[in-house]
Amino acid sequence: MDSTVDREEDIDRYDPSYRQWIAEAVRKIRAEANRSSDTNLISVPLPAEWGIDLYLKDESTHPTGSLKHRLARSLFLYALCNGWIKPGRPVIEASSGSTAISEAYFSRLIGVPFIAVVARSTSVQKVKLIESHGGQCHLVENPGEVYDVAAAVAERTGGHYMDQFTYAERATDWRGTNNIAESIFRQMAQERHPEPAWIVATAGTGGTSATLARYIRYAGKSTGICIADPENSAFFPSWKDQDPTVTTAIGSRIEGIGRQRVEGSFIGSAIDRMMLVPDAAAVASIRHLSELLGRRTGASTGTGLWSAFRIISEMVTAGKHGSVVSLICDAGDRYLDKYYSDDWLAKNNLHVEPYYHRLESFMRTGTLS
Repeated sequence: MDSTVDREEDIDRYDPSYRQWIAEAVRKIRAEANRSSDTNLISVPLPAEWGIDLYLKDESTHPTGSLKHRLARSLFLYALCNGWIKPGRPVIEASSGSTAISEAYFSRLIGVPFIAVVARSTSVQKVKLIESHGGQCHLVENPGEVYDVAAAVAERTGGHYMDQFTYAERATDWRGTNNIAESIFRQMAQERHPEPAWIVATAGTGGTSATLARYIRYAGKSTGICIADPENSAFFPSWKDQDPTVTTAIGSRIEGIGRQRVEGSFIGSAIDRMMLVPDAAAVASIRHLSELLGRRTGASTGTGLWSAFRIISEMVTAGKHGSVVSLICDAGDRYLDKYYSDDWLAKNNLHVEPYYHRLESFMRTGTLS
């Protein structure tokens, strides 16, 4: 009779001190969320006879000043609960600036170092903001290098590469409460056109557009989701030709949006419509918006706003009434050396005036010709 016994193994890696550290880190982030009020939904003045309302979800009022605050919070909770972030080891991110600012903030909140790998073309104001939250900046010449360099820095330091471009769409609970989509519909509930005809967003990681599109379907809304994409971005040509392998030779001049490759978090199948927006049109839009609202915003806001104006023009022409919602992604004081600098515009061969005149005509006639 065979008396051999099957081998048994028991590997116990439970670390009570680490679990306690995670619990405290999660508590701090959730407490921060409780301290942060929801962002405003601003009504943009349009001619009353159009019967159309335009709203901008003002994400610049987050503690770190941009839409990316929501993403960074979700990414940190996701990484902590997956056991990826360790005490004393750095968090590393590839970023065009705003996500890095927010991640530097949350890194300092839970007491870990932060390293941002950003392109040298990133605005000086953003680099200073990353550093003001205790982060370090590792600058690279080519924006397309940020991914590999960030992964290499994480390998060298033993830190965690957050990789927003992969995890943005899965880190946010698009069915739950307090995501950006749920907030928009809750704030629209008492408006005269509570269900928007369109929500217009832009894509950097693709996480926000995925959250919006999924929530709209989950909630049974008929709202269309339109993504405005800048020049030199792979998202629009990829979506147009249904080719996920599309790449571009140079990076976007509109910081925070547009990528040279199609990021993993961009869920094109959930998008109803895309528009390719000239960079000069985006800058003209934020200069026009500054006159309407008396404040400056970043050019990613202008990219979405131009598309929102195009949709409104279509609605006016068709005699349709309703509402359109877009986003204020961040404030313009981060880009004083770029989109609000005539010298920078001239150096980059951006001719804003023709688009600005088109916007002036649009506000008079309702037609964005």
